[in-house]
This record gives sequence, C-alpha cells and structure tokens, in this order.
Amino acid sequence: MYDPSQLRTFLAVSQTLSFTQAARRLGVRQSTVSQHVRRLEEAAGRQLFSRDTHSVELTEDGEAMLGFARRILEVHEQATAFFTGTRPRGRLRFGASEDFVLTRLPEILERFRYDHPEVDLELTVELSGTLHEQLAAGRLDLVLAKRRPQDPRGELIRHDRLVWIGAERLRLDPDRPVPLIVYPPPGITRARALAALEEQGRAWRIVCTSGSLNGLIAAAQAGLGVMAHSRGLVPPGLVRVPERAGLPDLGEVDFVLVHGERPGPARHAAEALSSAILAGGDRLHGR
Repeated sequence: MYDPSQLRTFLAVSQTLSFTQAARRLGVRQSTVSQHVRRLEEAAGRQLFSRDTHSVELTEDGEAMLGFARRILEVHEQATAFFTGTRPRGRLRFGASEDFVLTRLPEILERFRYDHPEVDLELTVELSGTLHEQLAAGRLDLVLAKRRPQDPRGELIRHDRLVWIGAERLRLDPDRPVPLIVYPPPGITRARALAALEEQGRAWRIVCTSGSLNGLIAAAQAGLGVMAHSRGLVPPGLVRVPERAGLPDLGEVDFVLVHGERPGPARHAAEALSSAILAGGDRLHGR
C-alpha cells in the first residue's frame, strides 16, 4: 500500500519542511518530490502536509504518518539486508555534535545497534567544528553536526534558525556589554554570535565558556547571560530572548551528515547508520 520511495520522500519533506531541500537531499527533481507526496496522500486518503507558496507544515495526519513511515522503512531495510546478505560489520566511528545531547538520538543509535550487532559503534560527542576537523583528519567515519560556513558537503538533516536564549527572568541592560555564554573555539555558534554582535557594533563580554551543552545550560538557567542556539532545540528551562532586547539576527543553520573517506566495511556501516538517522530525523528535535 505504501511505496518505500514515497515514504522516504515524505520523511525528507517532513524533516526539512521544504520540497526544494528534500529534492536536493534525495537527488531528484522537485516535481518528483511533489508527485511522491501526492501519491502517498492518495494512498492514505488523507492530506499529510498543509502548504502554500511560503511554508510547508505537517497536518495531524502527517504527524501520525511519521511513526508509521519510520517503522515501515526500518522493516524494509532489515528485510533487504537479510535477503541480500549485505549486513554491515566492523568498526564505525561516529561523531555527533553537542546540539543533539537532549534529543532522541540515543533511541536511533540503540535501534541501530540492535539491527546491526556486527557493527562496533564508537560514539564521539563534541563541538561541530571539532568533529569536522576530526573527520578531515581521518579519525571519524561519519559526522552529524552543523554545516560549516561555505561548506557545501553533507546530507541535510534539518534546517533551522539560530536564536538567542536565556533564563525567562533575565533582563539585559542596553548600556552594558551583552553577557555571553559560549562554546570554546572552534564552536560554530560561538563564531556566529561574536560576528553578529561585532557587525551590530554591540559590546559583549564572555561570562561562561564550556565544551559541554549541559554546562552552558546550567549557566544560562542561573541567569548569567545569553547563548546562541538552534530554535528547534531550545533546552527545557530556557526561552528565546525577546526582540525588544535588540540583539542581532543570527541567521539560519543546517545540520548535516558528512561521510569520511575510509573505504571498506566502515563505509557500508556508515551508510547504514546514515540511513537510520535520515529515517528517524524527526526525532532530532528538542524534547
């Protein structure tokens, strides 16, 4: 009843909320994406997306289809691997950025380990900039992180905006430097925040530096200052800083999967994990 190729297209659109971005991820034309979605909606007898010229949003039936699509594709991949004898194996060095610490990424990894017991999965959690450096040095096989500026590589997992967040009770004094809570270099959000403030001509001072997201959250919850963060991953206990605070716009951000160059078993294992993350990408949002 439900074509796997149409389900993959549906998941790509639901994760990017863009027919154009989904087409780029899948390597097909936008007309093909539209056709797949239309046929899936015809098969389900329900509208899965509400869309106009400016936005794409999941309907309630679309939200329900997410779980079904993910499970159908998981079983499809398992059956394909079983009957073709192409089960991946070997050591897989996977790096995930700190941004996903509070999401349901552990559920995706747990399911992957269950489905692929022959793969020895090694997880590294680091800053996005550090992960890209380790990938380039050949120390990782697959990275899930923010896309670096002017770097076209990577399969798009989610498109988002960077926003300023802090404790709800925090009030910024416009006559004093902005108190910043930041990752250490080469943090991508750190660089974006400093560049935006410099461009605005706004004074700033760093009140907390931590390589751990939990460390940054603790400082923000204590009211020490503000931090730049993905809009869709705002941690519990923190809120967006209101526009009246006058902080500069931070722009958009892409989270991508980037493969290393190591051939052989590691490549097959990385492709299997990449497929699992792409299929479960709707879980990679704030809890």
